[in-house]
Amino acid sequence: MSLRQTKRLRDRPATSPEQPERAATMSSGIVRRQWHASAMPARVRVFIASSIDGFIAGPNDELDWLDSRPGAGAVEDTFTPFMAEIGALLMGRRTYDIVTGLAAPWPYGDTPVLVATQRALTPVRDTVRAVSGDIGEVVATAKRTAGARDVYIDGGGLIRSALDAGLVDELNLTIIPCILGAGIPLFAGTQRRHDVELVSQRSIGGGMVHLVYQNSDS
Repeated sequence: MSLRQTKRLRDRPATSPEQPERAATMSSGIVRRQWHASAMPARVRVFIASSIDGFIAGPNDELDWLDSRPGAGAVEDTFTPFMAEIGALLMGRRTYDIVTGLAAPWPYGDTPVLVATQRALTPVRDTVRAVSGDIGEVVATAKRTAGARDVYIDGGGLIRSALDAGLVDELNLTIIPCILGAGIPLFAGTQRRHDVELVSQRSIGGGMVHLVYQNSDS
């Protein structure tokens, strides 16, 4: 029942003493459900592009295949609205090194970026810091940093570890119309089966398809 329906119940003249009490009880239940919805814990979400054959980079970390389709036409920006819901990004060290080595603007704005690493890290921005520990510990740190907002997890090894630990709530996958044949895998190497539920699918231009899955075992 919607709040509009509740308002109609509240404003309708009562024909018996029981009706106002029943309407108040129903309204109270709706408020409680709304409070629980707003108090839901932050989600851990993956947002990543993959080739048709399941690679996220070439054998030498090449990423040129992501935007090497001349005449592909306009492509919908799915990243900006996704980032608007993110409070912290948890990134693998290899991914961080690749991103910082690109001749491109920093793509994460002022969002805190936590880099899971055991090695010394020289942050490229004051929003970047190193974290260490097992997968449960670094995800917990990212959640505390994100507050009420979601955690974005990036990097093949980190994603697989989080999946195996049952810590990933949602997978946002953009399938690029390219077959690499070899490279850095996205899901190959997970230690167990993972059942996911398709939430949405749509073409976003350039031959690409955006898929959103909910992880059933998180």
